Amino acid sequence: MTRLAVIGAGVMGEALVSGLLRAGWSSDAIVVADRRDFRRAEMTAAHGVRATGNAEAAAEADTVILVVKPQDVGAVLPEIAPVLRPGTLVVSLCAGVTTAQLEGHLPEGTAVVRVMPNTPALVGEGMAAVSAGTTASEADVAHAMELMTALGKAITVPEAYQDAVTAISGSGPAYLFFVVEAMIDAGVLLGLPRDISSTLVQQTVFGSAKLLVESGQHPTVLREQVTSPGGTTAAALRQLEDHKVKAAFLTAMEAARDRSRALAG
Repeated sequence: MTRLAVIGAGVMGEALVSGLLRAGWSSDAIVVADRRDFRRAEMTAAHGVRATGNAEAAAEADTVILVVKPQDVGAVLPEIAPVLRPGTLVVSLCAGVTTAQLEGHLPEGTAVVRVMPNTPALVGEGMAAVSAGTTASEADVAHAMELMTALGKAITVPEAYQDAVTAISGSGPAYLFFVVEAMIDAGVLLGLPRDISSTLVQQTVFGSAKLLVESGQHPTVLREQVTSPGGTTAAALRQLEDHKVKAAFLTAMEAARDRSRALAG
């Protein structure tokens, strides 16, 4: 039996376990590790998976998935490196941590694959970008892709793209939630009850995203379809342009990319 160790039982770690179980993985094939006793107990109760310490989980696994904060990687790698069996694949979901950094602290020849997921994985609509380390084979990458598609969609990218991926899709949900929050507040400012404003905005965002994906149209075309000459939408967009909202988004994503690079330093 293929055994998978998920090290880190935070939000993304639990989303991964839940997605894999929905995709047909047996709970007997998954072991979860977390330094917090209460989280281990919660994972077992909620998902029926065994939970243990980092070293024990890694020692029995064919694939180890690291789902810990970047600042915690330095403490986790010395725990698992001595117990990894030859041929074990290590898949990292740790933002900003390069495959070279991981390979430098793991047994020589250990296959490493780097992944940047995002939080819509919690509802099976995640977006993940997968990059191979120096010794990862096509089969290793294919296995990582299989794991990530249990949470939504996945693509392969050169590792050099990962900082930009982090800025766009990794952090992207927060930008959209920020816009949604602003639109709901605007509805309240315009006199709508907050619950009505929330319903209007949530469905508008959901429907617009579905239209964008299913129509295959460029967003500029879809925007122009809503924008009548001299109309309400044109007036609103003029204000967004005057306040340089697009430029602000570009600057924000550059900052996210730069922070991702700094984390790797």
